[in-house]
Amino acid sequence: MKKQVMAVAALCALMSGAAFAQQTEGPWMVRARAVNLQSANGDTTGLGLSTNNKWLPEVDFTYFFNKNIAAELILTVPQSQTLYAKGTAIGSFKHLPPTLTLQYHFDAPGFKPYVGAGINYTRLSSIKLPAGVSADSSSFGPALQVGVDIPVGKNMYVNFDVKKVYIRTDVSAAGSKLGTFKVDPLLVGVGLGWRF
Repeated sequence: MKKQVMAVAALCALMSGAAFAQQTEGPWMVRARAVNLQSANGDTTGLGLSTNNKWLPEVDFTYFFNKNIAAELILTVPQSQTLYAKGTAIGSFKHLPPTLTLQYHFDAPGFKPYVGAGINYTRLSSIKLPAGVSADSSSFGPALQVGVDIPVGKNMYVNFDVKKVYIRTDVSAAGSKLGTFKVDPLLVGVGLGWRF
């Protein structure tokens, strides 16, 4: 009987310790990721437009309203892209695509998967195109997200994240709309997260 009481006491101590560790994790998480941008290159202009794939840095700030629901703001620095027409470089542009998602984090032992959906705003700048050709300088579109945080230490996580972001711009020549160029990238990222 004494051994059983001691075993129950030890189990209660372990459970209360785990609960305390969960309570000490604050509502904020910051992640830093390396992200591979893969452009969908959809084009209705007839020019055969496309842009390059590339690696880029990304940082996000997540706030947990409770253990399952969180909001994430995803940021990077302005990214330079080359614009091609049927494989020939014809210009370039920079884009800054902040994205805000609402996430659901699942309860799972050993890892923390999540899904998210939200909105992206992309600002295009330093647009360099052939004379007489222009493109819209901003884009709003939906964003979808799936990922997982894997604990590797106290309040530290390895993160794997995949996002589909809808970015597009209307292209005009001599004042007439030619069509729409859809970048619509798939963003595959890996990084580290800190919960506090």
